[in-house]
Amino acid sequence: MSSTRVFGWLDVARLGLVQACMGAVVVVTTSTLNRIMVVELALPALLPGILVALHYLVQMVRPRMGFGADQGRRCTPWMLGGVIVLALGGVLASVATVLMQTAFGLGLALCVVAFSMIGLGVSACGTSLLVLMAKRVPDSRRAPAATLVWMMMIFGFAMTAITVGKLIDPYTPEQLIRVTAGLAVLVVAVAALSLWGLEGKVAEGTDTAPANAASGERSARQFKETLVQVWREPQARTFTIFVFLSMLAYSAQDLILEPFAGDVFGMTPGQTTQLAGFQHGAVLAGMLWVALVGWERVKGRLGSVHSWMVWGCVLSAVAMLGLATAGVQGQSWPLKANIVLLGVANGAFSIAAITTMMRLSTQGAHGNEGTRMGLWGAAQAIAFGLGGLLGTAASDMAHWLMASSGLAYSSVFGFEAVMFALSAWCAILVNRNGVVAEQTPAYFSTELQRVQS
Repeated sequence: MSSTRVFGWLDVARLGLVQACMGAVVVVTTSTLNRIMVVELALPALLPGILVALHYLVQMVRPRMGFGADQGRRCTPWMLGGVIVLALGGVLASVATVLMQTAFGLGLALCVVAFSMIGLGVSACGTSLLVLMAKRVPDSRRAPAATLVWMMMIFGFAMTAITVGKLIDPYTPEQLIRVTAGLAVLVVAVAALSLWGLEGKVAEGTDTAPANAASGERSARQFKETLVQVWREPQARTFTIFVFLSMLAYSAQDLILEPFAGDVFGMTPGQTTQLAGFQHGAVLAGMLWVALVGWERVKGRLGSVHSWMVWGCVLSAVAMLGLATAGVQGQSWPLKANIVLLGVANGAFSIAAITTMMRLSTQGAHGNEGTRMGLWGAAQAIAFGLGGLLGTAASDMAHWLMASSGLAYSSVFGFEAVMFALSAWCAILVNRNGVVAEQTPAYFSTELQRVQS
């Protein structure tokens, strides 16, 4: 029987490389292919929007993926398998996009398959990656570790977008397929090297054999029972609601913020792009702030990670109320300062939520960590899929009902402020349930007792 190794910073960085690999494929399929469909192929913008929503919808399988990792007691096969499926989906998506130019029906059908594979790959890898971090990263390092992993993902977004953009310019269908195929090989290789020997061997006596046909029905029944058991845990259920509400509010403003700045404040496309840059920089600052709050050397001096999950939502609600006021007041409102406040608050609550998510996954019945993480991941994916759709639909509806464009945007921002306020209340309820007490997680205590015995 072997002990469970606690991860250091090098191990966390290796997981960050895997996260960056996922981000590299996703950014090409949701950004580059989106532009090619709309501009080069002159297809309706709704089409790539539906495909991106599909890849979020598929992520409803995250609880089942997490349950599979729980049953196998290993996360590495799910992470590497997820990256492989994701990479293949990315290549197929580029082939399908090119094919739509000459055979639209066949290309569209392949796109549906490709984006479904992308959703499955993200579900398998992303869920198991968070589970492994929850099990192996000590509480004192979780906030900085979450920040490091997500910063590496953002870095993967940026580097891939820049590099792929240069490699496919001037655009040709053949060059697009070559670049995406090369990217797929690269991310699988980097992920495989990053995961090599990271998790270690399985403890003796652990059953990792895959389920056969006879046990498939029993496994499905066990999954349903486990999911019901997790949902009945008050803290898990409350946190699921928190994740859904906060991520819905977080994503609903993405597609309407720049149009709002251009419509109400008269900003040019270049100015609204710079405004988005301010917001992304502020998000990063909020993430770094929570990493500092959770750092063991300053822990307790700047508040707790959980308190910033609450305050991040509260400040996000305040910032959204500010934008609602800006829609009524007009150009005299300090829009840039308002956007910076929104970005910092969003960054703070998102990293605090991820850190809390890792802690909560080790609470309750041992062995259900992946199922809990999958449930929360599914809630987040559904919220992201609905967020952009509801934000734009609500904006269009408000513009149809109201004569004033600013007032229409204000009504949408006000609705998002309410969702952020409800999210803050859910975060408080999670704390009242005693879920995030500053103590050693149950998993580490159980493992310590097991090793000592």
